[in-house]
Amino acid sequence: MCRWRHRRGRDEAVARQVADEITSISGGRVLGLGVDLRDPEAIETMAAEAERHHGHVDVLCANAGIFPEKKPLREMTAGDVDDVLAVNLRGSVLTVKAFLPATERAGHGRIVLTSSVTGPTTGYAGWTYYGASKAGQLGFLRRAALELAPVGITVNAVLPGDIRTEGLTDLGEEYLRRMTAAIPLGRLGETADIAHAALFLASDEAAFITGQTLTVDGGQTLPESLDAGDGPCHGCP
Repeated sequence: MCRWRHRRGRDEAVARQVADEITSISGGRVLGLGVDLRDPEAIETMAAEAERHHGHVDVLCANAGIFPEKKPLREMTAGDVDDVLAVNLRGSVLTVKAFLPATERAGHGRIVLTSSVTGPTTGYAGWTYYGASKAGQLGFLRRAALELAPVGITVNAVLPGDIRTEGLTDLGEEYLRRMTAAIPLGRLGETADIAHAALFLASDEAAFITGQTLTVDGGQTLPESLDAGDGPCHGCP
């Protein structure tokens, strides 16, 4: 349900622009890079550049991902599946692996993955390969959390629901209306909602939390049916 489509807006020029904006507002040392997560060598280069620039890495947010076009299972090709898994699942795994030396050097670390409610919690016909990639992230997360706990690194994930991004807006007003109607809190999520959840999992306050997921969906995955939120619960114990 996290409708984040792959866009040219998420490119190196934009990364560098954001880095410049952060530096101008709050100072510090910010590095903007463009990286193709399908390329293992590019991931290793990214980690090396980050370590060279900062000396160590306290927090890693593996947020990059692609949301493919809706495609029935019968029409999917091996290339379709490979592309989504290469970015969403393999990209997450290799990014965490590449940053381990820099994170261990910090003496403690926080790793936060961006998964989705689609796959781990819910299903959506036509996006089986997307759901598989996001569910796979959580299988990796739990095992990585066990492996890295002895060195003081926590590994957790944020599971967004429907978040207002350009990819979601592109699906049209009628789609937005139907998605909003399915959310008990009555609105779509904002990117800031995901950022706040990731910030908590990256904080000292979350130091005793690892291998866990935090769903940020406005209650969308709570109802048993479309009628579950209407009126009192007749016949409930």
